[in-house]
Amino acid sequence: MSTKPEWKGIYPALLTPFTEDGAIDFEMFTKNIEAQITAGVHGIILAGTLGEASTLETNEKFELLEVALQQVKGRIPVILNISENTTKHAVEFAKRAKASGADGLMLLPPMRYRADNREVVTYFKTVAAATDLPILIYNNPVDYGIYVTLDMFEELIECSTIQAVKESTRDVTNITRMINRFGSRIKILCGIDTVCLESLMLGADGVVAGLVDAFPKETVAMYRYLQSGDRQKALEVYRWFMPLLELDIHPKLVQYIKLAATAEGISTPHVRAPRLPLTGEEASRIRQIIAAGIASRPVL
Repeated sequence: MSTKPEWKGIYPALLTPFTEDGAIDFEMFTKNIEAQITAGVHGIILAGTLGEASTLETNEKFELLEVALQQVKGRIPVILNISENTTKHAVEFAKRAKASGADGLMLLPPMRYRADNREVVTYFKTVAAATDLPILIYNNPVDYGIYVTLDMFEELIECSTIQAVKESTRDVTNITRMINRFGSRIKILCGIDTVCLESLMLGADGVVAGLVDAFPKETVAMYRYLQSGDRQKALEVYRWFMPLLELDIHPKLVQYIKLAATAEGISTPHVRAPRLPLTGEEASRIRQIIAAGIASRPVL
């Protein structure tokens, strides 16, 4: 059963929990998915940056998809991330995702090559032409060195399946630029936890969230408060949340967020090399931030 993404609301970029020996911990993976659905998220995204896509084998990504689809049972859309080095492999991945039952795709620009604007547009449009799955374009020039400009989106929207953007430029004025230029043609999902409430207030349709992996109830509650017009309550949750949300904007966001989700009983802390477990002062400091957040969490 396919669930069409509306690209609205909260979309967790799911962690990939591992066992101590580095295997995927599917039991904990499904436990986290169920916690997200119970909290009321609007879709899930698999094998993204937080899902440690860079250390997952291709077959493992499709195992995650298979297990997620079995767990979700059509209740929310299941989106699979594409982060490939070549156009050929990205096209093959998109076709396999469709055949395997994915409800949509998140599409990163080519990895390991800083393509120019023409190359990026051609890459995105070639993948879009290979499948009828709806596509979320990931625009993150800070981490991936490629900025998808408004002029590039002007070309991309020729593809009806390119429907949304994960807006991670860190420039919230880009939301207004997008809306002024394209109206509602491109749905906008904020991709940076620390500007998620501002982005929603400025007209973003939703959030691809990170700390939701540890705190799904609080994330969804903040969104719902804002949608219902209770801006003050949304702000209260956001201000409590901010020290935790700042864990999302560090190169070790995977280790940090896994520790937070582990503290909540819905992940394991283990990562795959070259990432290493936290040690010393850093480990102590991050655990203190997490513990302080848990101890002072708001009444929803």
